Amino acid sequence: MTRLNNGGSENHLHNGDSTPNSNAEDATKSAKEKRYSDMTLEDMYNTQYDFNDEDDDSDWEPFENHHVVEIVKWFCVNCTMVNLDDVDYCNQLDMQYFGCRCVVNIKKSGILKHGFFASPFSQEEGLPQNETEVAERQKGSCLQTIATDKSTAIGFDERMLLHEEVEMKSHPHPERPDRLRAIAASLSTAGIFPGRCHPILAREIKREELKMVHSLENIEAVELTSHILSSYFTPDTYANQYSARAARLAAGLCADLASAIYSGSAKNGFALVRPPGHHAGVKHSMGFCLHNNAAIAACAAQVAGAKKVLIVDWDVHHGNGTQEIFEKNKSVLYISLHRHEGGKFYPGTGAADEVGTMGAEGYCVNVPWSRGGVGDNDYVFAFQHAVLPIASEFAPDFTIISAGFDAARGDPLGCCDVTPAGYAQMTQMCGALSGGKLLVILEGGYNLRSISSSATAVIKVLLGESPQCNLDRIVPTKAGLRTVLEVLKIQKKYWPALELNFSKLQSEWGSYAFHHAKKQRRKRRLAAVPTWWKLGRKRLLYRVLCKQLHLQLKWC
Repeated sequence: MTRLNNGGSENHLHNGDSTPNSNAEDATKSAKEKRYSDMTLEDMYNTQYDFNDEDDDSDWEPFENHHVVEIVKWFCVNCTMVNLDDVDYCNQLDMQYFGCRCVVNIKKSGILKHGFFASPFSQEEGLPQNETEVAERQKGSCLQTIATDKSTAIGFDERMLLHEEVEMKSHPHPERPDRLRAIAASLSTAGIFPGRCHPILAREIKREELKMVHSLENIEAVELTSHILSSYFTPDTYANQYSARAARLAAGLCADLASAIYSGSAKNGFALVRPPGHHAGVKHSMGFCLHNNAAIAACAAQVAGAKKVLIVDWDVHHGNGTQEIFEKNKSVLYISLHRHEGGKFYPGTGAADEVGTMGAEGYCVNVPWSRGGVGDNDYVFAFQHAVLPIASEFAPDFTIISAGFDAARGDPLGCCDVTPAGYAQMTQMCGALSGGKLLVILEGGYNLRSISSSATAVIKVLLGESPQCNLDRIVPTKAGLRTVLEVLKIQKKYWPALELNFSKLQSEWGSYAFHHAKKQRRKRRLAAVPTWWKLGRKRLLYRVLCKQLHLQLKWC
């Protein structure tokens, strides 16, 4: 990670001649420019509220009764965003749109005890009365099915909570153990797990299984961290002495869940695991990821007998590691929906024209959103017109969802607007493939309330509940429609079934675009008056004020 080292130039400026000159000013300007050009994203965030300037303060003297005002600084338990005011709730995110609504500290927050069922405004440990009643009703309905409904398996082990960043930094790391705690608390409060779902025994993945996906050098690099108190693969990918075991447990749970589901021992499953995996490639660990859990699960399903495996990745970041592992493999179809923005969004890969290589063209399908704020309609629309038609033509024997929930409303990294209902709908769509043999693997997601409510909604679909979503009224945004059309145009040469969809959408482009434009025009009419009227009014107002000022001066 790039670290700022301002000692040399700054000390020289402060300890030198106090008389300013052009050379000193140029040196200061150059140092400032270099400082900001070398900043990482974390450095920029940490210096957002840096009140230390480089001006000469030698002539400053405190007042006799000067009192130092301490700036209150705390980090939101739910989303890790910094807050500087002495307030009880996180004020970094718009509460209605992003749904942060957190309390000051972990002792006052119920999110880790009750999950998203905890009141966003209550500082008490208990649930509000109405939420308590909801949870009790859900528990009561679940207790009746414990003896008979064990079809959905959950993979979880508390030892994965030991993977955490050791080095104390100025800002909490978003990939933290509380992510699993919040989801587990939500499932427990709802009576889902333990209750309606059954656990599988955790085991550590074997080296021979890892070598099906990763290079020996990568495997040994991860194992080496077990002998080091704190280490980093990349500036944002940490490890401690327990991380290697946590990664092996996560991979082992995913492999065993895939085998159990494909063999019929479980109907479907959810891997509640960390560290995440879809950025981990053949030779490198990166993006918070050590071992690629989805890739290992796909290989395990194939060992169990699956001929063709589908991986749908809806994490807001492109799964560059998963794509690298399977981009030459025609037995695994990888479909990713992610923010891309012309390669400016991390990790920069996943353009629509990245389709696979060496005879496997068409087996990588990327749906790269061109902006943030993407919501349910765009995702479901892409599923209807691109994901499902391609997946149906591929006809997988087994389906894996790399379920990152960082495109969820309120996530501090993803900044998108997918709701729990949207995730539930996409899960149901995937469940119709491969005879219902479906494994959902947790990837990203860093707002505790968002990730726990979204994961709970997905698991409810796995248990057989139907999401409430009217698919007949799905209208995408203009940007979303353009992205889907771009994907269809590229992929239709590999998947003939897309030709009809592409022609149909092209013919309807005008109606969709008109619908969007009409909506925007109406908003603009309601929000503002015509430009010519505003200019005319301002000109008249200017003349009136000038005349009044002239009269006032005249009477003075």
